[in-house]
Amino acid sequence: MTKTVELTVGVPGARLDKFIAGQIPELSRVHVRELIDGDKVTVNGKSVKPSHPLKSGDRVEVNIPPPPPSEIIAEDIPLKVLYEDDDLAVIDKPAGLTTHPAPGHASGTLLNALLSRFPELAGEEGDRPGIVHRLDKNTSGLMVVARSRWAQAALSDQFKRREVTKVYLVLVKGRVEPSSGIIEAAIGRHKLNRKKMAVTEDGREARSQFNVVEYYKGYTLLEVRIFTGRTHQIRVHLAAIGYPVVGDETYGVKSESFPRQFVHAHRLSFKQPSTGQALDFTSELPPDLAVPLSSLI
Repeated sequence: MTKTVELTVGVPGARLDKFIAGQIPELSRVHVRELIDGDKVTVNGKSVKPSHPLKSGDRVEVNIPPPPPSEIIAEDIPLKVLYEDDDLAVIDKPAGLTTHPAPGHASGTLLNALLSRFPELAGEEGDRPGIVHRLDKNTSGLMVVARSRWAQAALSDQFKRREVTKVYLVLVKGRVEPSSGIIEAAIGRHKLNRKKMAVTEDGREARSQFNVVEYYKGYTLLEVRIFTGRTHQIRVHLAAIGYPVVGDETYGVKSESFPRQFVHAHRLSFKQPSTGQALDFTSELPPDLAVPLSSLI
């Protein structure tokens, strides 16, 4: 069961993440940032950044989900590893694979598979060793994972500084015009359905850039780059401008041809944390998306 902690700021000036870590000692700074990035923390009812400066009298609410199983079991789940070195590995994640254990998904996740593929992760501290970022369960494509706590922190820092390039292939309903553009619209929890996200005035900053790859009859294939990593960002942003994602039953339009949301992490670029070398990877569309796409006129 989720635990809610309510705090009131006395002395102003502290960063939000440092304040929470100081007030709730059982939470590490890394865990605090994960809660903030996951919209589990509000200041005066609004989602803000980890670096948000607090004022005297501010009301901070921290929602702490129940921990995953205390011991995550290594499972021999096949992984498509595109690249690996001593610090990291790049995975081409299939649709249907959840990133890490959570209520309702105690096993059969990417993290379970990583513990089998990279046994050294079992000795790392924290409840999500190796996990640097996430893809939705039904989103396929590229992910970078860390092979040590140091590499995990270094890669996470690149994501926080927005130095990582993340580009997705997305099929939407309708003919997108103009053929390129930028969507800047804050994203927060839906006011009526807390399981959904929405464009909201008091949400967290979110920025997406799109370019048309190809037009089909009634559909458009887009290349979408996200500069922020908000929950369901691509799907929410495109729905907000009138171009819902095909196969997305939550924000988009159902499709008999496409078995799941047409969102694929197509390109991923970042720096190798030890050497600083630029690394760039590409993943082509998997058959469950590529085959029905080829049948469109």
